[in-house]
Amino acid sequence: MPDPLEELRATIRSAAGAMRDAAPDAITPTLERPPKPELGDYSTNAAMLLAPAFGQAPRDVAERLRSELDARLAGSAERVEVAGPGFVNLFLADRWHRESLAAQLDAGDAFGRSTPERPERVLVEFVSANPTGPLTVAAGRGAAYGDSLARLLELAGHEVEREYLLNDVGGQVRRFAESIAARMQGREPPEDGYRGEYVVELAGDLATAGADPADLEELARSGTEAMRERIAATLERFGVRFDTWFSERFLHEGSKIQAAIEHLRRRGHVYESEGAIWLRTTEFGDDKDRVLMRSDGEPTYFAADIAYHRDKLERGAERMIDPVGADHHGYVPRMRAAIEALGHDPDLYEAPIMQFVRLVEGGERARMSKRKGEFAALDDLIDDIGVDAARFFMLQRSHDTALDLDLELARLQSQDNPVYYVQYAHARIASILRKAVAEGRAPAATDGMADEAALAKAASADGALAAPAKAAERALVQQLLELPAEAVGAAERRAPHRLVAYATASAADFHAFYRDCQVVGAPDGLEQARLAICVAAKRVLARTLDLLGVSAPERM
Repeated sequence: MPDPLEELRATIRSAAGAMRDAAPDAITPTLERPPKPELGDYSTNAAMLLAPAFGQAPRDVAERLRSELDARLAGSAERVEVAGPGFVNLFLADRWHRESLAAQLDAGDAFGRSTPERPERVLVEFVSANPTGPLTVAAGRGAAYGDSLARLLELAGHEVEREYLLNDVGGQVRRFAESIAARMQGREPPEDGYRGEYVVELAGDLATAGADPADLEELARSGTEAMRERIAATLERFGVRFDTWFSERFLHEGSKIQAAIEHLRRRGHVYESEGAIWLRTTEFGDDKDRVLMRSDGEPTYFAADIAYHRDKLERGAERMIDPVGADHHGYVPRMRAAIEALGHDPDLYEAPIMQFVRLVEGGERARMSKRKGEFAALDDLIDDIGVDAARFFMLQRSHDTALDLDLELARLQSQDNPVYYVQYAHARIASILRKAVAEGRAPAATDGMADEAALAKAASADGALAAPAKAAERALVQQLLELPAEAVGAAERRAPHRLVAYATASAADFHAFYRDCQVVGAPDGLEQARLAICVAAKRVLARTLDLLGVSAPERM
């Protein structure tokens, strides 16, 4: 079933193409809802884009386009007007809104899905916090962002794999093992070790399992695996699952790092100096060359990362998206340089920069340090405000903007809390549908709830299509029709926060509709049409909340 808004855009492109005897896609006009209802339902800048080709004033071209659209939209538009410097405003009929809603409902679960010109195999590697302590709130923001982005990319028609890189080797893992050993022996951890209470608990568990505090290598393995299990459990609570847990140890023990260096050497990008092995990243825009192998024969973190991304590409990744922390600005250009040195397009690699999240309550902010044990744990945040509020608030601002998470607001069970406000709209719709069934105004499904499929089908009945629509109904239908474009835009811009704004606006439009329009008990035809709007709004809110990883409750 065609997207009603895309059909409208296609009509505008076709009319513009006919005017200049060109292909319909010769220009890409906008189709937007004007800021004021008196300016129409939709407005397009097509005439202003056409004006240079005609050598005429945009308003004169707009008059010609108005006539063309008037003919093409006969029956769908009440009128077409020219406004301002050359905008063409469309005032669409009530029946267009009813038919568009019916088309949306007929599309079912396919509404909102899209098919890109070139679907990609996308590997999204996110969170990837060191397995040396519980996940912090900061890691939680990356988890919410990466998971929501993966959901959006899947909806947009891409094949997505979620991956967590376990940094289970190196200095931090050695210090972690030494800290566990110290606790097992009743000693304080080393000065640069890990001091959280979780280390005491872990040491007790490993001692009970028979671990030897003198075997640091085995403590490192068993300790990081135990932390991985705890991290996985926290993420499961948070609604995040990974397809792959990739061990960095595999790169070291499987000769992957050396193989990557030799590949770069064969391509002529490696040289030796001062006993170390270097990569000429300056050839690819980096500010200086980077060490791959130190003079003591130990590979750098950068060498391991190159081997890791080479492995991703060998596994078939066509795009790699790695959200990274705010302290990784310098990391991005050097990794792009390395990917190009490997012989791949650096644009295949994306690294959205995640800014900090701070918990705010009474003006105080929590510290986050795994080693000292003075961190705000994601589990504690979930215990405090719940998964839904945590994810919604984490995604409320763009990932590249620092976020202050107001705990007092997140705890509120009122419409002042934005996630409660959106969820309440969904629950209110469910209540309306239950009332319609209870009063015999809507058919019931086998579970006693409203038969939403039957109500959706009734949207195409003659009485429903012919029913007049109030301004609040028209506004809500227009808002619901924007889901496909909003979802595609959020995926393409790597911007899940756009869906938070969309969900909030959709809830607001529904609340206005509920305020202005009687649903249950409205005259025949109108009741059918409005129950159908409720079903459509319920589906859109549920789909949008799911893309954010937030539940859509039936009761509140």
